[in-house]
Amino acid sequence: MLRTENLTKKFGAKLALDELNLQVNAEDIVCLLGANGAGKTTTINLFLGFLDPTSGAAFVNGRNVADNVEAARADLAYVPEQVSLYPVLTGLENLVYFNRLAGKDTPDQQVLRTYFDRVGLDQDAADTKVESYSKGMRQKVGLAIALAKGAKALLLDEPLSGLDPKAANEFCTLLRTLADNGTAVLMATHDLFRAKEVGDRIGIMKAGRLLDDLKASEINHSQLESIYLDHMHDGGSAAGEAA
Repeated sequence: MLRTENLTKKFGAKLALDELNLQVNAEDIVCLLGANGAGKTTTINLFLGFLDPTSGAAFVNGRNVADNVEAARADLAYVPEQVSLYPVLTGLENLVYFNRLAGKDTPDQQVLRTYFDRVGLDQDAADTKVESYSKGMRQKVGLAIALAKGAKALLLDEPLSGLDPKAANEFCTLLRTLADNGTAVLMATHDLFRAKEVGDRIGIMKAGRLLDDLKASEINHSQLESIYLDHMHDGGSAAGEAA
């Protein structure tokens, strides 16, 4: 569903992404770990067509994003660290607006309300102005927008940042449900614990390179932390190249 082939991005002399090869299939959750500047957000922006690759390619559902930006975006939903909603509109009104913005026919309001149920928001929230929402509620609306759009792949950039443990757990449970229903999920995060809990695979990035691609089921939390910290040390890049 999501795939890169030697995907490379330079900003002037700075190499932000270095020949990334990554694949996220339907029903998979892949979590990208790495410090700021590792290349996680650049990867997501290349999938979204916000950036053009220097070389290599990103593919969404078999389409080269650089050649078919609008078609690729039609299959994607994006949830950033801060979901931007219109505060003076209700949750339901925001869902209607973003559904139209995606070029979709607006379903009956009762159908749209079912998406709030599916992401764990009650009907009172649907009728409440978003300005009163917590961050966790806003993130859930982001997932409701993805459901209404019928997105085949979900891109998330630090969606757990600032969430309390309960909200983060609820959000990850929703991601697992979406993946189990066929959605491909790529999430950039700093949260090693949640990456291990929700991810099928965990990629560790540093200085634009993918140093490790781990199966979450084959390691425990302590092992993941140890592997991650080893890569983050000065010699981590060399270790990743040799692996």
